[in-house]
Amino acid sequence: MDGTVKYIFEAGMLKRVARSGWWAEKIGQPESVADHSFRTAVIAFILARMERLDAERLCTAAAFHDMHEARLSDLNKITARYITVSEKLERRVEADQAQGLPAELRDSVLGILKLTPRERTILKDADYLECAFQAKEYYDVGHKGAATWIGNIAGRLKTKSAKALLARMKRMDSNSWWKGLKKLD
Repeated sequence: MDGTVKYIFEAGMLKRVARSGWWAEKIGQPESVADHSFRTAVIAFILARMERLDAERLCTAAAFHDMHEARLSDLNKITARYITVSEKLERRVEADQAQGLPAELRDSVLGILKLTPRERTILKDADYLECAFQAKEYYDVGHKGAATWIGNIAGRLKTKSAKALLARMKRMDSNSWWKGLKKLD
């Protein structure tokens, strides 16, 4: 049980790891990796359904997709110019993190991250799309540089579903979800 409890505590570290790329846009307190992973999981579920893949599997993979950042931190694109974190290194960190888990649980956690190329495409699109939604929210509160992020992400999306969601998102106000929901006396 100790290894499992430690793993859960380590997952909590992601609540304290900031998405560091936003600092370049002068966003002083950007969302955490845990915040990002949560919405990525929601988007992965939706995209998987839209693309007729196993939504539960992709949602779970998205929840774990940045677990390695508890140890490696969130290395933004500026940092990546100088430091390369390979997929091999990410898998090594994930294996080290899961080492203390009971064998069946360890195999399950590590197995969820072994995706087919199609599943990996969906997860990457969900990852990018979450960043675009975050950029839109930052843009809507005055961080005009975040518009560049949305444009850059548009060129990286692969699936028809992700492209359609991005196109619709760009035309909406990020506060539109709650308009009309206020209880009026």
